Amino acid sequence: MAMEKAEKIYVAGHRGMVGSAIMRRLEAEDFQNVVTRDREDVDLTDGRAVRDFFAQEKPSLVVFAAARVGGIKANNDFPVEFLFENLQMQNNVLAAAHEHGARKLLFLGSSCIYPKFAPQPIPESALLTGPLEPTNEAYAVAKIAGIKLCQAFAREHGANFISAMPTNLYGPNDNFDLEASHVLPALLRKAHDAKQSNARELVVWGTGTPRREFLHVDDCASACVFLLQHYDSPEIINVGCGEDLSIRELAELICNVVGFDGELAWDTTKPDGTPRKLLDVTKLKNLGWQPSIPLREGIERTYEWFLKNAGGL
Repeated sequence: MAMEKAEKIYVAGHRGMVGSAIMRRLEAEDFQNVVTRDREDVDLTDGRAVRDFFAQEKPSLVVFAAARVGGIKANNDFPVEFLFENLQMQNNVLAAAHEHGARKLLFLGSSCIYPKFAPQPIPESALLTGPLEPTNEAYAVAKIAGIKLCQAFAREHGANFISAMPTNLYGPNDNFDLEASHVLPALLRKAHDAKQSNARELVVWGTGTPRREFLHVDDCASACVFLLQHYDSPEIINVGCGEDLSIRELAELICNVVGFDGELAWDTTKPDGTPRKLLDVTKLKNLGWQPSIPLREGIERTYEWFLKNAGGL
């Protein structure tokens, strides 16, 4: 069933990087009936508040883009929060969506749900075939539980709850705080700071050899709206661009965009994380979707956003 322009759509996590991109995409495609709530109004970890909200608004479509997120360091330092809060939020929203008659829900997972040494590129079938990357296990376990809950609602109640697994995302509204950010925004911030202070070198964590795939968040949002319209299976589906590069290549590209011409230094006492993480996006491609923002252009746009919005951090 196609999405009607006047259907009520609830975006959970609308202030986050992914949620705000989905909001931009829905607006661009002229969906006029989008509802949101700030955390102060509806705390998604509070089951009663979530049920009350759903009883009042009764959204037809739900996008679950809310999460406690962070990079290697934050995941490592706060496993209780990453596991507990994510479980609470997704349990509350999924149950309330079903209870109050949402006709479709999109649950956003993450590529970190896959085993540390999954085959590359990673097919959807790799889920639960091996141990996870220990540094973000708590977050991954919460997301896997969310996927399984969506599938359980589908099997037991016939609910149209679908789950998408995005690759590494970047773009406007990303977190540029060095204590909690992911690799691309962290490097962008470090390169900017190094340029500002005329530093001779930029220190990067690890060896520079791990390979990563990056997708601009506006492309991810485009894929999410596409899946809401064209995908109805409880089986998970990967969202990515199908290409990766080494952290060294990424650092060099970012320095080039920012205009930092010093040396790169590698702090090999710091962890590399998973050696390679590239998603097999055959399934999504076959449905007829593909990304439109090349990596360099995406990084340039993200740096422009950073200079306007986060340069004074």
